[in-house]
Amino acid sequence: MSEREFMMGEFRAAFPSDRLYARNHMWGQPQGDQRYRFGLTAYAVRLLQDVYFLDWTTEPPARLTARQEIGAIESKKAESDLYAPLAGTLTEINDAALDDPSIINLDCYGQAWLLEIEPQATAELLSVDDYILHLESAWEVAQRTIKGQANTRD
Repeated sequence: MSEREFMMGEFRAAFPSDRLYARNHMWGQPQGDQRYRFGLTAYAVRLLQDVYFLDWTTEPPARLTARQEIGAIESKKAESDLYAPLAGTLTEINDAALDDPSIINLDCYGQAWLLEIEPQATAELLSVDDYILHLESAWEVAQRTIKGQANTRD
């Protein structure tokens, strides 16, 4: 499997090229039928740092709209709501990640997948190259946010 990378300052975030990506920093990988498995990208995991809590407010089977709030995640750096990467039917949640969210820190592209969705369409998902372009366009704002300077003017 080949990878592309994005440098977050001195930190490297890798992105496998065998999947698609959502603008909300989730990856999606086809599961052989009509379903996609989703998890957090290395970019998201790096920004969060040390995930220790995961909670779902939506349980399968459930109809989802794109960007619908579906849960929450807490880490050393942030508390954040989780949103559906696209519209479809939530078919499964990874109980292993729910039971031990710290696996997200260790294997974000493997055992730490979060959910499976049977999507209505996948057109809004990005190729790995388009996702990296998205990251490049948003990196300056992300850096200010990381440094706690989101409300300052240059």
